[in-house]
Amino acid sequence: MKLCLNEHEIELTERLSIGEIAEKYKPGADLLIMNGFPVASDVCPGDGDALFFIKRGEIPTSEELEATMAARHTPGVHQKLKKAIVGIAGVGGLGSAVAVALARVGVGELIIADFDLVEPSNLNRQQYFVDQIGLPKVEALTANLARINPYVSVTPHIIKLEPGNVVPLFSGCSIVVEAFDRADMKAMLVETVLSRMPETAVVAASGMAGYGSGNSIVTRKISNKLYLIGDGTSAAEPGNGLMAPRVGVAASHQANQVIRLLLGEDEP
Repeated sequence: MKLCLNEHEIELTERLSIGEIAEKYKPGADLLIMNGFPVASDVCPGDGDALFFIKRGEIPTSEELEATMAARHTPGVHQKLKKAIVGIAGVGGLGSAVAVALARVGVGELIIADFDLVEPSNLNRQQYFVDQIGLPKVEALTANLARINPYVSVTPHIIKLEPGNVVPLFSGCSIVVEAFDRADMKAMLVETVLSRMPETAVVAASGMAGYGSGNSIVTRKISNKLYLIGDGTSAAEPGNGLMAPRVGVAASHQANQVIRLLLGEDEP
């Protein structure tokens, strides 16, 4: 019987329980995962099942860490995501949260672009820390992502995006995430990618300000290459600011749509 153990193929000559296999290959493991889900030690795997054994509190080797981070994925997902290259235009409230989510699921390469610095007002919704105030956002985010998943390649660009540099910056990306605050920058990014990068999809956002219902934030397919996340109406304005919960909901929608596209799923 052949199994996949921590992303490596093994072959067993006898039928064993997961607990017995763990005792043989990783004594002391106390978290036993089969096909992305924790199971009891007396469960017997079948041919082709994917197993992960984790010992809580143990700092894994570099090889084990990557396997451990992929342990809760559905089998086969990690290898597809690891090959992907995704661009993120703007790394504020939306973009920084999207980047963290994609790093945690193991997207292989992220290309991030922003010209701004971390400011105190950013900390109410963006994935930065007090001691990073004054740093370029892309540099701070690159450091934070390395602490989360050092196996994701991050290419940072301290640059203001415009029609002339969008294509060369994101040329290798199958998907670009639009994560700007300004409407004119959103329109520029979407128009440039759709008109000049026919093989690249855009996952954009519009409408996530305030503290209205999170259920009003949805993912809509606008065309075969454009997906729009948000409620479409709640713009940031005096009396209706940007807050972490709703911005986070929208960012998670964006990250989830990126994953769906990378895995060959689509919206109706």
